[in-house]
Amino acid sequence: MSRPGAIPFVWLLPLLLAAQPVATDSYLPALPAIAQQLGSASLSLTVFVLAFGFGQLPCGPLSDRFGRRPVMLSGLACYAVAALACALAPSIGWLATGRALQGFSMAAILVCSRAAVRDLYPAHEGPHVMARGLAGLGVVGLVAPLLGALTVQQWGWRWVLAGMAIYATVLWWLCWRSFHETRASWSAGDAPPARGGVRVVFASQSFRAWASLAAATYGGIFCFLLLSPLVYISYLGLSPTLYGLIPAGGSLVYIGSTTMCRRLLRRLGPVRTVRIGALLSLAGACIQALGCWLAPMSAWPLLLGHAVYVSGHGIHQPCGQAGAVGDLPHQAGRAVSWSGFGMMVVAFAVGQIAASFVDPGFTHGAWPMVVPMGVAGVVIVLIAFLWLPRIHSTFKKEIR
Repeated sequence: MSRPGAIPFVWLLPLLLAAQPVATDSYLPALPAIAQQLGSASLSLTVFVLAFGFGQLPCGPLSDRFGRRPVMLSGLACYAVAALACALAPSIGWLATGRALQGFSMAAILVCSRAAVRDLYPAHEGPHVMARGLAGLGVVGLVAPLLGALTVQQWGWRWVLAGMAIYATVLWWLCWRSFHETRASWSAGDAPPARGGVRVVFASQSFRAWASLAAATYGGIFCFLLLSPLVYISYLGLSPTLYGLIPAGGSLVYIGSTTMCRRLLRRLGPVRTVRIGALLSLAGACIQALGCWLAPMSAWPLLLGHAVYVSGHGIHQPCGQAGAVGDLPHQAGRAVSWSGFGMMVVAFAVGQIAASFVDPGFTHGAWPMVVPMGVAGVVIVLIAFLWLPRIHSTFKKEIR
């Protein structure tokens, strides 16, 4: 039964997905200030990503067994408590522990959100719904780094984390009133989630291909999230406020590309749409590489290349995330969790390798941030032009 004032899930979805940029994009401008006060700020971002990745593995099966609503509400409550604990952190160890709990909590939020999309919508509508949700995420991602930068300069980095706690608290209240158990939307003839679901998930060729696409594109963008504050602020000398405009501008591009993704899907279908995104991803990385080679102290080639790469990213994420669960309706939680885990594993591995080439004197310039994005672009092109066409016929039968 709907509560008075309840809002539709399609409106909640962008706010739920936006828990991630709230936790990351608004946090980026605070990293230098945290490093000055507590020490190695990158540790708190690393443990956050690890906890988010590993946290998805239990959250998927739990949501399949007990339902999306209880796991979602528990995740939002823990997210708020963890952010508040981080705001009060007296040491880097305390901050890292709080960020780890926040990452685990965010896993529950995103797994349930993405699984609910598959519960409520047929496979062929999934990419369109996810594109709308990720466009809303982009709006929050546009505002988050700007607010984060302004908050750091006016009140300090602790208030950035306090703002995350407030966001999660308001979102918990909205979900308490409006988010109903989506598993109940399955018809009476549907079978419950099967045991041994992990084998079923990885047996799906569609899951493997689309999850690989999502992981590759996210691996490239994560290197930007991890290293761009150092490159733009410490290496190129931009102020935190000016730097805040960069991820905000990327979010604006992302909003436009997710909108373009919906139109391309209707006209061209999933594979041809992803091919366009793949060419954009590779082109963006090439522009940045040329900038590093020809104008190493200029931010403009990096900015232009990032905008082009994000254009591709906005196409790949809706298709990859929805495609990974398209033919697994009764294993949606597990499929989402393993897809998300794969994204985080790739991001962590690539990020750690790239960060190892960054030194205080920036001997390698911006290359540690740019090279992984180039590798991601090549991998995405291979997936789009060689792997996905092999499963296209199966996907086409699904959407018909």
